[in-house]
Amino acid sequence: MKLVVVSAGLSVPSSTRLLADRLAAAVGRKAGVATGVQMDIQVVEVRELAVEIAHNLTNGFPGRKLAAALDAVTGADGLVVVTPVFSASYSGLFKSFFDVLEKDALAGKPVLVAATGGSARHSLVLEHAMRPLFAYLRAVVVPTAVYAASEDWGAEGLPERVERAAGELVGLMAGLAGLAGSSGLPTQRPSAAEPVPVPASDGFEVIPFAQRLDALRGSGHR
Repeated sequence: MKLVVVSAGLSVPSSTRLLADRLAAAVGRKAGVATGVQMDIQVVEVRELAVEIAHNLTNGFPGRKLAAALDAVTGADGLVVVTPVFSASYSGLFKSFFDVLEKDALAGKPVLVAATGGSARHSLVLEHAMRPLFAYLRAVVVPTAVYAASEDWGAEGLPERVERAAGELVGLMAGLAGLAGSSGLPTQRPSAAEPVPVPASDGFEVIPFAQRLDALRGSGHR
């Protein structure tokens, strides 16, 4: 299974990247215990793609590094996305990265959302900004979101939230992988232009809707 971590921290070192690394490490541990499969983890630093994102927004063409990052996100089995809080919401750079992603690229994809900020008062950014964003993109957001304020580092509570969210993400990723493997369908998500093969049930003939509609039109039914 492949996990892609999207970190939108701007400074070096970055508390956003630190939280992203902790979440990725927890997902890797949980996956090893739950499935026995080593997780392939790739980190996308959005800060390094800022110029190419700006160019893509104005000319419609991604640069080489941005194209590779977008392909990684599209091909991932699950995502960890982490942003710093700016003006009580996700950062503009974080949002711009997902603005240039292809439509439907995140449909059905498990996502763990997380954020960092200077005060615990901004923790609701996870629920009023990040969760609606990824619901709009039709991703499957895990129940536990993780927020880390300045005072949370080294304090009780954060490690437990990290572990719980990681476990939920692994559960979704493993469940979807198992469903694809047991159904006999391709493990990669088909594009919108490709028909999804439907296995026939015993005793029944499965007729695609478009074929049935054409037959009705040919017989004069309206």
